[in-house]
Amino acid sequence: HPGAGAAMARQHARTLWYDRPRYVFMEFCVEDSTDVHVLIEDHRIVFSCKNADGVELYNEIEFYAKVNSKDSQDKRSSRSITCFVRKWKEKVAWPRLTKEDIKPVWLSVDFDNWRDWEGDEEMELAHVEHYAELLKKVSTKRPPPAMDDLDDDSDSADATSN
Repeated sequence: HPGAGAAMARQHARTLWYDRPRYVFMEFCVEDSTDVHVLIEDHRIVFSCKNADGVELYNEIEFYAKVNSKDSQDKRSSRSITCFVRKWKEKVAWPRLTKEDIKPVWLSVDFDNWRDWEGDEEMELAHVEHYAELLKKVSTKRPPPAMDDLDDDSDSADATSN
């Protein structure tokens, strides 16, 4: 049946990656992707989808270092699927994305986004928050304090400050 042949012809998606103090970003460059699956585990990512021609693309990457799979997200656009993965050890640079020191032909550094880390953390955070907002409408955990609550707080603070 046709499914078996398709699996044989499975290709890799072209992948760009860059390193940040807290996160590693990967972009799987597939236009008009469908049937996208992203599995992020503590030591690897498995990505699969179909491209506009219906060809199945599959990438499996064993990470250079451990990541926090719970604090990792992915976002699909018409041009690509971007994943950002939280590093287990923050502020430790990754010299490469993969565990093995072998560079797959489909993997390359995203030089447009690769920068020195100097003073970069706020920007990184903004980047991640921007994605997070796109992914879900920001939900506040608690209601804003009522004005009279604020007054009470400031009075009690004044009373105890001396």
